Amino acid sequence: MNRLRRMIVAAPLALAGLALPALGQEIPLAQISAYLNGLQTVEGQFTQINGDGTLATGRIYIKRPGRIRFEYDPPEEALVIAGGGQLAIFDPRSNTGPERYPLNQTPLNILLQRNVDLDNARMVTGHDYDGLTTTLTAQDPDHPEYGSIRLVFTNGPVELRQWIIADSGGGETTVILGDVTVGGTIRESLFNIQSEMRRRGF
Repeated sequence: MNRLRRMIVAAPLALAGLALPALGQEIPLAQISAYLNGLQTVEGQFTQINGDGTLATGRIYIKRPGRIRFEYDPPEEALVIAGGGQLAIFDPRSNTGPERYPLNQTPLNILLQRNVDLDNARMVTGHDYDGLTTTLTAQDPDHPEYGSIRLVFTNGPVELRQWIIADSGGGETTVILGDVTVGGTIRESLFNIQSEMRRRGF
């Protein structure tokens, strides 16, 4: 179950569309904020590398603000849903219902909030450029125990290529993004925690 908890904050995000700096330049925080704020929906595939070296794959659905769904492929078959200010982890091996948390107690809240303003927020703890990628590190400044997230962007066009979560125990989970579609219609029912609970008999 601890590995499933890490999946809460180890899901992928792929973004595209806004005009950002050309290849070879650091992406400023204000432009990353505009990029995230311009995102409405994302759907696609991911590969996750867990802290113990195991792999998981799946599909992600994002509908900002505040909604995300991670469907993990067999043999994991876990499901994580955020909606209505809550985040629920459905473990197929459990018969007691999902584990539930306030969304604002996970690093996902940084990406799913309605208005992202990284340039003025105290959440940004690192903003680096290595000649190829821009890496942004963020955490809740009032609750560092929730963990941190590192977003690795490439230019030309700008894309978020990796999502790296560090938990309070020092463990890290890396997600490599696959093919994604930005924009389009995603049905609201995918983010309904209560509906999923009823479907599973809880």
